Amino acid sequence: MQVALFDLDNTLIAGDSDRLWGDYLVEVGAVDAETFAAENERFYQQYVAGTLDIDAFLAFALRPLAEHDEEQLLRWREAFIREWIEPLILEAALDLIRTHRERGHRLAVVTATNRFITEPIVYRLGIETLLATEPERRGGHYTGRHTGTPTFQEGKVTAVGRWLRDEGLDDRERWFYSDSLNDLPLLRQVEHPVAVDPDDELRREAEARGWPVISLRDSR
Repeated sequence: MQVALFDLDNTLIAGDSDRLWGDYLVEVGAVDAETFAAENERFYQQYVAGTLDIDAFLAFALRPLAEHDEEQLLRWREAFIREWIEPLILEAALDLIRTHRERGHRLAVVTATNRFITEPIVYRLGIETLLATEPERRGGHYTGRHTGTPTFQEGKVTAVGRWLRDEGLDDRERWFYSDSLNDLPLLRQVEHPVAVDPDDELRREAEARGWPVISLRDSR
């Protein structure tokens, strides 16, 4: 069984769910609008530039999970997925997922965005495995911290390697689809790296290495 790995944000969906969740929290009044929005944008620009301090970002991004009742968080998340994420799901991405499934491949999303945000999105996409940054829970409540190694940059390599070993798939042929320079560590390790609507640095790397460059947004 071969393996198809997918980044999520700006790859299978036409936007960044982590950034958008922050914008949504501002809109519903869950966070201080002025300070949170500015920090959210600052961290996103660092991510785009490949300079993000992932621990500092997670301390910021996971704090709202600890500051609100979980039932309220789930209500917000349900509305967020319905109103903000559903319109960003790419038909060509669903076709790509379907093609790999029909070929009998094992599918997984590997994303730096935390599981609270991404789990229902990946479920909606019909992919059975999610490797994501894990928010910490204690006593049935989120703490505002993360557990384990964030699935970011080299952390994606670590998470995928562990999952492949656990599933007995570590000797299988692998595809990985991503838009971001932050995913170069994993793209360089798989047999079939594919740049999807890539940022400028990833496009240069893909062209230099002869990797396929595709768009899933052409039909939008």
